[in-house]
Amino acid sequence: KKRILIMTTQTYSRADITDWRPEDDKFWNNSGKSVAYRNLWISIPNLLVGFAVWGMWGIITVQMLNLGFPFKPADMFTLTAIAGLMGATMRIPASFFIRLSGGRNTIFLTSALLIIPAVWTGIALQDKNTPLWVFQACAFLSGIGGGNFACSMSNISSFFPKRLQGTGLGLNAGLGNFGVTTMQVLIPLVMTVGVFGAAGGGSMVLLKDSGWILGKIVAGTPTYIQNAGFIWAAILVPLVLAAWFGMNNLMTLSPNYGGTLAAFAKIVYLWGIT
Repeated sequence: KKRILIMTTQTYSRADITDWRPEDDKFWNNSGKSVAYRNLWISIPNLLVGFAVWGMWGIITVQMLNLGFPFKPADMFTLTAIAGLMGATMRIPASFFIRLSGGRNTIFLTSALLIIPAVWTGIALQDKNTPLWVFQACAFLSGIGGGNFACSMSNISSFFPKRLQGTGLGLNAGLGNFGVTTMQVLIPLVMTVGVFGAAGGGSMVLLKDSGWILGKIVAGTPTYIQNAGFIWAAILVPLVLAAWFGMNNLMTLSPNYGGTLAAFAKIVYLWGIT
């Protein structure tokens, strides 16, 4: 009987699919389609936030200058360069993650790791005396978001039959790339409001006029620049939970990933040596 088999032994988790035949029309229509699109709709927002965290330094550095952080403009813009370089470099090992570690394991961990630079950036931005190297380390870790594109696309392509791979990849890449636009709109918006209350820290005052897509933000405006990091951490928590509980590892693609902990270790190791 043709069906999706989900193993529940000690070797496999309940998220592991051992029988996957998307080119079989009956299999696809009966059960494969719903599984593929469920993984796609969870993948898209995780990729979107990955792009947002990767690209956020373009806005943060400008606002740091407007707030009077004591760094030279040339030093500040190294943050954008570091994030961009690391994102591009991390795509090289990330292209192997799905086969080595499974799709669900990979998307969960690579998205969860983005919480580290998001929270650390928020904490660092609360104090103008934070050393430059701390911001550089945060930008370095933000590059994980750029690397996520490679593993996300590799994962989604394996769920769809060849005739629909263009649709699946197009939706994943196209909507995921909205992370750049989302970041450009959301970060300036949350900077103007104490979204997280006392837990998010106090405000700083703009020394120079700033602006966003809807107009000017005048000098003297209270600004919660730390929200540029904290907002992504808040968004990532439900997204990584959705990846953990809603996505799948295709054992036809990753038959020897060796269990969840082994899968995580491979990802961390490959990124570490890169």
